[in-house]
Amino acid sequence: MEVQLTRKQFRRLLDMVYIGNWVLNSTRGDDRFADYDQVESLLFAQAAREGMEPLAEVYQGEVIPSRAFAEGGIHEAIMEYENNVFFDILAEDLARRDMNYVPIDESNQQELIQRMDAYIDEFEAHGTENITIEH
Repeated sequence: MEVQLTRKQFRRLLDMVYIGNWVLNSTRGDDRFADYDQVESLLFAQAAREGMEPLAEVYQGEVIPSRAFAEGGIHEAIMEYENNVFFDILAEDLARRDMNYVPIDESNQQELIQRMDAYIDEFEAHGTENITIEH
């Protein structure tokens, strides 16, 4: 298989592969999806061959994204995504709790959305400052 990419497109592909592998494998410890690591390794090895040596390094015999790549801003994009997803999931969980975990259908979907929007408004205004646990 052959895919033609510009250098800029290939660089974006490296970002996407890194982000995808991070999402799939970063929390798996020793139970990683090795086939995704292998694809990432292949592409970063290609980057080194294409004159992008600073983006790849060898670790324990495998080509991996370099520390310079990982520290070059990609994790800020991942963190922004994680923050947005965190608040969306939290808002939905709290809204469902407020609705006593009833199944959501057409009759109560609008209520769920309104409750979620209220939580999102709160999080945008105050983050998690007003979340407390009663003992």
